[in-house]
Amino acid sequence: MNRKLFCEISPITYKLSVLKCRAARHLQNTFCHHQFALQKNDTDLPVLIYSHNSLIRRTLGNTQLHLQENKAVNLSLAAPKINRILIHPGEVFSFWKLVGSTTPSKGYKEGLTLSNAKATSGIGGGMCQFTNLIHWMVLHTPMEIIEHHHHDGFDLFPDYNRQVPFGTGTSIVYNYLDYRFKNNTDNTYQLITYVTDTHLCGELRASENLPVKYHIASENEHFVRENGTVYRKGQVIRTCIDKETGNTLSRELLRNNHAKVMYDTEHLNIIE
Repeated sequence: MNRKLFCEISPITYKLSVLKCRAARHLQNTFCHHQFALQKNDTDLPVLIYSHNSLIRRTLGNTQLHLQENKAVNLSLAAPKINRILIHPGEVFSFWKLVGSTTPSKGYKEGLTLSNAKATSGIGGGMCQFTNLIHWMVLHTPMEIIEHHHHDGFDLFPDYNRQVPFGTGTSIVYNYLDYRFKNNTDNTYQLITYVTDTHLCGELRASENLPVKYHIASENEHFVRENGTVYRKGQVIRTCIDKETGNTLSRELLRNNHAKVMYDTEHLNIIE
């Protein structure tokens, strides 16, 4: 029998571990050399690089409806924290640096969270959907993603009108699991984020146009049974295309998926 980690011994040790991780990240932020993106601009930058809308109330297994409604509240509180932020050349975007803690005193409610390969709930739940949206837009630029955590190894919900490839999601926990990217170009970028009654909406704008465009897609995606367990497999590929010639400049493997399916597999086409 494997020994339990300190954080697994009891709820108290778990809370102590969380506090330790948060303190360590605060220290890291204080002494790191990153120049964080903090400036906003009420005027839209002229070039729209990419836009995407994400449905807020989604069919996710047996998720309780009130958690979806609370998630809508949480996203409406967080979106203005990011909206109109500029990412100048050399600057680092940090989700938690801008949004801050998601506590009840700030109006955040109990929403859907994902932990230990299952859907659960927690105050401020729904922030992963926000960073999913940002990550998907950033993938359509040459900026460098410097911190990105996955819900590794598990396919938690069946596809429901999926718009983006499986495996391009994010996992965040205040403040020690962050989502960060660096603008290592000469272009200035801007994030526009807001919510409607139904969607979380985003635009990624820039001061100058890009000479290339990016296409992200799943390839060779399939379900397979291994030792009695069903897994989702496949690759996520990013292709960089020259806008002027249409030529493919590069093909990059973003993700090699091998995720255990955690829902009913009866209607899946499974390779035995």
